[in-house]
Amino acid sequence: MADDDKSTTAKERLAQVTSHVAPNTSKKRQRKRSAENDLPADYSDILSQLSTLRTIAATPDPSNRGYVRQKQAGKLWVRERVEQLLDPGSFQEVGSVSGTVRWKKLGGVKEEPVDYVPSNNVQGFGRLKGRKIVFTADDFSIRAGHADGALMDKTVYMEKLAIALQIPIVKLVDGSSGGGSVTTIRSTGFSYVPPLPSFAQVVQQLNMGIPNLGAVLGPAIGLGAARVVACHFSVMAADIGSLFNAGPNVVKNATFEEGLSFTDLGGPAMHCTNGTIDNLAPDEVGCFEQMRTVLGFLPDSGTKLPPTISCDDSIDRISESLRSIVPRARNRMYNPRKIITEVVDRDSFFEIGALWGTTAIVGLARLGGHPVGIVSLNCEVNAGALDALGSQKINRMLKFLDVFNIPLVQFVDVPGYAIGTVAERTATMRHGVTLATTYYSTTMPIFSVIVRRVYGVAGGIMLDCRDPRMRVAWPSGMWGSLPLEGGIEVGHSYELKQIEKNEGKAKRDERYKELEEEYRRLMNPVRTANHFGVEEIIDPAFTRRVCCEWVDHVYASLLPERVMERVAGKIRPVFS
Repeated sequence: MADDDKSTTAKERLAQVTSHVAPNTSKKRQRKRSAENDLPADYSDILSQLSTLRTIAATPDPSNRGYVRQKQAGKLWVRERVEQLLDPGSFQEVGSVSGTVRWKKLGGVKEEPVDYVPSNNVQGFGRLKGRKIVFTADDFSIRAGHADGALMDKTVYMEKLAIALQIPIVKLVDGSSGGGSVTTIRSTGFSYVPPLPSFAQVVQQLNMGIPNLGAVLGPAIGLGAARVVACHFSVMAADIGSLFNAGPNVVKNATFEEGLSFTDLGGPAMHCTNGTIDNLAPDEVGCFEQMRTVLGFLPDSGTKLPPTISCDDSIDRISESLRSIVPRARNRMYNPRKIITEVVDRDSFFEIGALWGTTAIVGLARLGGHPVGIVSLNCEVNAGALDALGSQKINRMLKFLDVFNIPLVQFVDVPGYAIGTVAERTATMRHGVTLATTYYSTTMPIFSVIVRRVYGVAGGIMLDCRDPRMRVAWPSGMWGSLPLEGGIEVGHSYELKQIEKNEGKAKRDERYKELEEEYRRLMNPVRTANHFGVEEIIDPAFTRRVCCEWVDHVYASLLPERVMERVAGKIRPVFS
């Protein structure tokens, strides 16, 4: 019985094996062909569609009136700008096929694009002198840069990427950067309460010390204007740039100012001289070069050190010309930029805001290859008295340096705040006090060189904002609560009036001269040093070495600790 069971089991197994090995002669069941079976296994159809759309986007259309208008205005096309801005071969586009496509159905699920209007903003990754960045570039040839279906989403995404990756962002503005147009109401069928979804990220970037660099390469309107003005550094192309809240047609209906051109309304003469835009460049290429230069001084974010480069300019270089650059005659002026360029590494000084707030000079430079900020007063403008715009300019620079961990070297020659009706009308004291709070609320290291005058509140805030003070003075230094020229009149008013009343003007002038000579003798800077009122008076020829040694110590010891405190959240600089 057992043998019969084994035999049966063996036969069943043999039958199973035979059925697998022997050819199946039975009629196969036909599967119903699906549309997917007609598509290539390597997805070449999808890749072909992508290639077609990218080719259209990357190829200028000479018949397009927007492209023709762009060229007639003397402007580069958006992709020409990207090519000239970035290092060769470094462009990686994000959202390369976003836009509006009209499709042709080929049967089944097959289709092909027959018409394509790209999103009017080119965005992605690239490199500037080897530094990785993200960028956005408006395409004014398509709907003048106004909003389309993908632009806002793309822009917000790039702003978020800059934060997540902690890399700089560059913004080439030409148009409204996705701002509204009344035609949007018609296309959507309704109006809307205007949103501003990207500015939360912008403010976060600014305060994180993620470099924001913007260029005005055409008419920057509304949101486009706001995006570039919000940047840490902005530059306008002199031949094509303009910026305004609303264009001439809107202005005409609102303020009845007719016949305004873009340049009249918001060109370089307007906004590069009032502080709205930091710098002016001759053309688009000049804008790109300035942005590369500024980025070379900055870290990728506030949790990193500024980049140091090798320096072939000896820190021990002696500058004998500095011994006589400040005239002994107190009323004679000198060129403060010559002092800056003589002290810092050769050819390293980059001035910011040269056309506005001209009582102050600010910029970036290097000492021993290390980035530093520069602040100086300009005695050639209003005798160097600090006015409202000068205060705003220095205030912005201090915040800039603080978020990027860049130490400040300042050359101080300040007779005080500007005075007179113009100064009062422009709220000089309001802006001066705002500057004072910034000096005391920022924490980047500051080193001061007293070049000549230090008077009043303005002088006090510049030199007394750090404890302990890190400063030296030149032999040309003069200081006090008031300049001597007006101070004698105030302090000896009664005495001088009585002499003039009783003995005549000649005797009054004689007594004034005696007082002046006495005060001049007592104001010898060596007397101040005798009382440790100034820590050290140095030979101006050795200023470079003194500054370089201080900056080298700051980068070796203080800034690494500051960066760790930034990472830990103990220091939270605020730019905006």
